[in-house]
Amino acid sequence: MKKSLTYLNFDEACKKSLEIANPISKTEVVYTFDSLGKVVSKDIICKKNLPSFNNSAMDGVACRVEDSGKVLKIVDTIFAGDKKDFKDLDFGECYKIMTGAKVPSCVEVIIPIENCIQIDSFSVEVPKNLKLNSNIRFKGEELKEGDVIIKKGEKINSSSIALLASQGINAIEVYRKIKIAVISTGNELKEPWESASEDEIYNCNASSIIALLKENSFDATYCGVVPDSFEKSVDFIKSLEDFDLIITSGGISMGEADFLAEAFFKSGLDIAYHGVNLKPGRAMMLGNLNKSIVLSLPGNPLAAVINAYIFLLPIAKKIQGERYFYHDFKICKNKKSFRVKNGRVEAVLGRVINGVFEVTRDNKYGSGMISPICESNSLMISSGEADTIEEGKVLKILEFNNNFIDEKVNFLNY
Repeated sequence: MKKSLTYLNFDEACKKSLEIANPISKTEVVYTFDSLGKVVSKDIICKKNLPSFNNSAMDGVACRVEDSGKVLKIVDTIFAGDKKDFKDLDFGECYKIMTGAKVPSCVEVIIPIENCIQIDSFSVEVPKNLKLNSNIRFKGEELKEGDVIIKKGEKINSSSIALLASQGINAIEVYRKIKIAVISTGNELKEPWESASEDEIYNCNASSIIALLKENSFDATYCGVVPDSFEKSVDFIKSLEDFDLIITSGGISMGEADFLAEAFFKSGLDIAYHGVNLKPGRAMMLGNLNKSIVLSLPGNPLAAVINAYIFLLPIAKKIQGERYFYHDFKICKNKKSFRVKNGRVEAVLGRVINGVFEVTRDNKYGSGMISPICESNSLMISSGEADTIEEGKVLKILEFNNNFIDEKVNFLNY
């Protein structure tokens, strides 16, 4: 006879999820142009001042401040990339200068061309009250040699690559990508490329979980559907030992055909929790299996996606060595009141537009549905201490494209 699940407190489940997620230690060196989405394994240091020389921020006229309001003689033009030495300016002289060109040491101010009163090929009348150092970008004012430009645990994005390229850094050390396995359970499942009868359903969980991971720079291997059979599940689990993170959906609740949890126990799973006090998606399991972490999500599609967002992403980010793995929230105002479950934490789908949260379908949908997810861009998570979220209430909202941060915050709504 199967034992009933003991549902762990939501906050405790979040805490335990990150406690067992130990960061990977293996690193590799990759070319900068191939590093997008990878996580830096040690601080990267500025090796060249940025900018590396004093240069002009504008196309304009370079002169001394004391020549304010005068008509000046143009003695030369300085272009970006010029390497010749330019003489010191005498009183009443100036240079025309282009954006990015090196600024001679005698120059104290650069006046944008459009701010000059009158200009021709030989002379220019400059305005009065010139401000010292205007429109000059000074050596090292952005970054100095020895500064940390990218911190350990930060994920490389397009801006990071621009910064690395500005330093002439062609290769960096990163954590190797963690190996993630995604499996599904259920004899009733058919893959999207197969033909399904009315009595069969298509497997959408694996596709959605892999896509969510990919959106967050993770690669995952789809390992197929495990039939709802205890013996076959045990055999299948043995083939997953090389993965850092094993993600399953379905097969761990109290149904007579739900053998997966027992198969993991038989294989040596050290369980952290089995069941979370969360609506939707109470049937969830987490534990260590040798060197792997196993996260079993609910079988219902909507519950699987919500739990993957709440639990899977922080776990995967921490294992990958990312610096930022805690959910951040956005403050929004609730558009209209809706009911929630009293006594149980509830994740509620909705849309945020211009700082206003609007609940999806009045919070009336089932955990087996799919379309409400497509209609939503965010989650509101209630604390379980009320049965109604009132109109106009200020809420903490988790957006699906939300940033992650490096410290824990309380995103429950009371």
